[in-house]
Amino acid sequence: MDRSTPDWLIHDYREDDLAAVVHLIDTTAELGQESVFSLAECITALTSRQPAVVAVSRGVPIGAALAHLAGDRAWVMRIAIAPAWRGRGLASALLRELERRLVAQHVRRIAYVLPEEELLGEGLRNAGYARRPAVAYFEKTEPAAGPAAGLLEELGGRLLPGDLWDKVAGMEAEKTLIERRVVLPLAEPERAARHGVRPPRAIALFGPPGTGKTTFARAVASRLGWPFVELLPSRLADEGNLAAALRSAFARIAQLERVLVFIDEVEEIAPTRTEGVAGGMHGVTNELLKLIPGFREGEERLLVCATNSIRSLDPAFLRPGRFDYVIPIGTPDAAARAAIWSRYATAGQDVDLDALVAASELFTPADIEHAARIAAQTAFERDLGGSGTGAAGATTADHLAAMAQCRPTVTPAMTEEFTADIGSHARV
Repeated sequence: MDRSTPDWLIHDYREDDLAAVVHLIDTTAELGQESVFSLAECITALTSRQPAVVAVSRGVPIGAALAHLAGDRAWVMRIAIAPAWRGRGLASALLRELERRLVAQHVRRIAYVLPEEELLGEGLRNAGYARRPAVAYFEKTEPAAGPAAGLLEELGGRLLPGDLWDKVAGMEAEKTLIERRVVLPLAEPERAARHGVRPPRAIALFGPPGTGKTTFARAVASRLGWPFVELLPSRLADEGNLAAALRSAFARIAQLERVLVFIDEVEEIAPTRTEGVAGGMHGVTNELLKLIPGFREGEERLLVCATNSIRSLDPAFLRPGRFDYVIPIGTPDAAARAAIWSRYATAGQDVDLDALVAASELFTPADIEHAARIAAQTAFERDLGGSGTGAAGATTADHLAAMAQCRPTVTPAMTEEFTADIGSHARV
């Protein structure tokens, strides 16, 4: 059975990793893992605390990646992989983790220089690097550097890891719909324009709690490579005047070249304007309604609003002129639950996926993750107590017992309400 859980852990370089990392660099130099940087230069970078990450399996270092910072540029000095672990995706995982740390330090360009063309060059191209003329010089440009990086940090936003879209397990129908309607027109605007397709500027996701609305928003930002900014209604309200706080946040967001803005539980700031709603909220809803058209004028912007109760939103909020699509995100069907369980069930055990799928009919992705965590903890404690069978990971019985302890987030009544909302509110 295919599992997506890796057989390694990646952590920041530590001083006690030095001997093992040096050994990896030294012993893999003749295995097609060369570098223009010498072993001595790599040791200097490690001892001077330049960015580096180490992969460990069962307590043994099996891979390392290290870089050298020079202003807004970082040079990837070496990616060293133990021979037995080559070709298993470890190099890409190390590079992703190293890049994440470099971007956090406001690095704009990431470069890798190979002594000659080799297999690693193809991997670098797949990771977004572009080959420059003269020698095998690979460079990757990261967005949001300079003043924009400071503004992004002020807004509480950040660049997300680049693999979140691929990590969305199950939910294939929703994933395909969002990819075709939202991601591809934004990623290929010129091609979309040739067919008269206007890329979306604002979408709404609705469905029961825990079904993955936030996960999809983050995955879209990751897939596009755009900064992700989440506006929290509760945090904006702490500033005193919620309408003014919204106006200020959108004014700062307008200074970013590209951005995905996410507002969860948007019903808190755009409720139906009735006599039962506090008078101050009328002004907040009106302010948001006025801000959305201005936001839509940007070419590389996307507003994603999510709600657990779409029927509580003001009707004017969701009209087509403001939101291009209103997309339902429901509980996973059997195929989706099987895919999600495949992600969390441990590779060391022969787990009966069919049994887990049947027992988790109303479980959301978050519920499944929680149950899997409880089952894994049970297996861990059994191993610590010496009562384990020697096999690693949770069994089918562990997972079923964990689900018996969990209370599904979604009730049958919520499912009926969601089905009715699809008919009255969805627009895809």
